[in-house]
Amino acid sequence: MFVKVLLLVIFFGVMLGVGIYCRRHATDVNGFVLGGRSVGPWLTAFAYGTSYFSAVIFVGYAGQFGWKYGIASTWIGIGNAIIGSLLAWVVLGRRTRIMTQHLDTRTMPEFFEKRYSSRALKIAAALIVFVFLIPYTASLYNGLSRLFGMAFDIPYSVCVLGMAVLTGIYVIAGGYMATAINDFIQGIVMVVGIIAVIAAVLSGHGGFMGALGGLAEATDPAIKTPGVFASFFGPDPLNLLGVVILTSLGTWGLPQMVQKFYAIKSEKSIRKGAVISTAFAFVVAGGSYFLGGFGRLFSDKVDVAANGYDSIIPTMLSGLPDILIGIVVVLVLSASMSTLSSLVLTSSSTLTLDFLKSTCCKKMKDKTQLLIMRIFIVVFIGISAGIAIAQANSASTFIAQLMGISWGALAGAFLAPFLYGLYWKKTTKASVWVSFVFGVGIMLFGLTFNMVAPETYAAVIPAFFRSPINMGAIAMLGNLIIVPVVSLLTRKPEAAQVDSCFSCYSREVTTVASENLGEN
Repeated sequence: MFVKVLLLVIFFGVMLGVGIYCRRHATDVNGFVLGGRSVGPWLTAFAYGTSYFSAVIFVGYAGQFGWKYGIASTWIGIGNAIIGSLLAWVVLGRRTRIMTQHLDTRTMPEFFEKRYSSRALKIAAALIVFVFLIPYTASLYNGLSRLFGMAFDIPYSVCVLGMAVLTGIYVIAGGYMATAINDFIQGIVMVVGIIAVIAAVLSGHGGFMGALGGLAEATDPAIKTPGVFASFFGPDPLNLLGVVILTSLGTWGLPQMVQKFYAIKSEKSIRKGAVISTAFAFVVAGGSYFLGGFGRLFSDKVDVAANGYDSIIPTMLSGLPDILIGIVVVLVLSASMSTLSSLVLTSSSTLTLDFLKSTCCKKMKDKTQLLIMRIFIVVFIGISAGIAIAQANSASTFIAQLMGISWGALAGAFLAPFLYGLYWKKTTKASVWVSFVFGVGIMLFGLTFNMVAPETYAAVIPAFFRSPINMGAIAMLGNLIIVPVVSLLTRKPEAAQVDSCFSCYSREVTTVASENLGEN
């Protein structure tokens, strides 16, 4: 117990110290929200990765999808690394950095306003962010309860409040720079922890080959194929593909992820950051899903029907030495706090800059904006902590369902108009509105229909489309088709305005020969 408590005390002390140290970077709005657009590749890459992979991934998704798909769930982590990290950096990184600085935008809703000349789009996007990031934020606490109960026998509400207070202090004090530095530290903890835990779990089952052999003997009454949980694509490749698409491509449209590209320092930083972020994702996401794939080796100790999928990973870890359990607790805290800090910073800046300043407080001064953002950080953390505690003490599934559709609604609404907005001059304002309506509408339709008439919903809608994950993937892929089609059928944007937005890409800059061969 002493070792576990000592690790937590050191961890908390470092987080608070970084927040206090970074106060000098948070004296104006640009510094507080974007770190002055001067953040290097390592900090940006780790901030991107730690915002991506929370305790929901390590405890919830890794356990759930590892149980469903076996070792094939590792494909989710591979997809996260290649599509969600590498391709996101390559496709979005430099164009996002260049155009957002050119348009002087600090949030995704602000980008929509200036790129498409519509203040209404900014307000609508800000409301979507506010509505769907709050329940997503609340879900981050869920992975803590079982692990803290296992390690310390501490009540869930105490864990939630402690995490909320600590995160709030360093985000309020140091803003984006404090978040980025702490994300780097937390990312290192996550990498070391994942590797150590995988090694310990596999060594307890005869190493990799022994564990894989045991997994091949695992059975499920609903699945007739022997050895399927140790196979390349698992028992359900189609639904597995839906998970890969949502959790990988979804990052391209999430405000808290894309905003990392706004703050990066330079061209070299983007290239380095892409490599670092991809490697981080391979280890953390690939490792988490790889570990979860062996969950059925513990089927004699896990009662999924009674305790849910969230009990799988804690059960797998319960037999580890105390020092490893302490590392795992710090790992899950790191994963949760890094994502929580990113989400509340995104929510507070969006509501302040994109909603209040655009509606009722148009002449708000810089210092006032900083104060209001800090107040909103406290409010958002308090609301999310309250939701998490209420959900844990309630039989209601409404919040849990809403958490499930948050990612799909945000990415479904924003991905296509943001991507096309960076690359295609003919993207129209009407197509963005259609994307917002389709992305949010398709997710709310499934949630509402299932709550109002669950039996009719199950009878009318095929099982594949009842999954919020599959619906989120459909929302994203659908809008990638809908946006260009609607753009070609609706009024073209003003050429002068679009040319002004895209002029940043044709601006002449001076480079060295090692980076650009030149005309000769």
